[in-house]
Amino acid sequence: MLTLDERRLASLEEVFWDMNAIDFEVQERRVEEIVEVEQEDGTVAEGTETVTRRVLVVTLSARSPDEAAASYGFTAEQADMLAQLLDDRHAAMWQSVLYGVTGGSGDIVEVAASQIGNVGGQPYWSWYGFSGRVEWCACFVSWCANECGYIEAGAVPKFAACSAGVQWFESAGLWHDRGYEPRPGDIVFFDWGGDGGADHVGIVESCDGSTAHTIEGNTSDSCARRSYRVGSASILGYGTPLY
Repeated sequence: MLTLDERRLASLEEVFWDMNAIDFEVQERRVEEIVEVEQEDGTVAEGTETVTRRVLVVTLSARSPDEAAASYGFTAEQADMLAQLLDDRHAAMWQSVLYGVTGGSGDIVEVAASQIGNVGGQPYWSWYGFSGRVEWCACFVSWCANECGYIEAGAVPKFAACSAGVQWFESAGLWHDRGYEPRPGDIVFFDWGGDGGADHVGIVESCDGSTAHTIEGNTSDSCARRSYRVGSASILGYGTPLY
């Protein structure tokens, strides 16, 4: 048994910051916002206005366990012990120990299924903090994760831009490309244009080995079920939370 005294805690902190980095910058972006415009006859109609917004962009980057092990010069025995600790069989245990998440992936699937039929996404984008409608697929996924306590636990990020979600899962080492066979509760990201960027996101409800069944927000402006061939070119990849 080891006691986490000040020396060992300092060592853990040193290793953490050796493996992880946080960079940030402030960018100015021109965006179109929906505004109310008073007409000559006194009625009010919706219009658009181009404004400049300052956006804080935070970039998270991390070395994988294998990269860190190579940097520290792990022996074959140490590398084997690390592989055993990181085996997928222990994923649920680590999530429980590190983050207190014990509900399982079924929770987020159940929450998402309860929202099927919603049109317009107002509960999700307003919860996120937007005063008007935005493209709300990521807000929906975040809302479902929050209902399960996964955002607070650190198992799923809170994100409104699909690209931010992809970056988070990649940085956490929890990303799989489209050839992966997904599990219930995985977060699926789509690339409609084939340009390598994330355009849409949803939650995997089930997979039978050949077809992935999903629940998505903002699909035809509603919450609905969809299905895709495993390995479909429309799928960019998957975030795989350690529920």
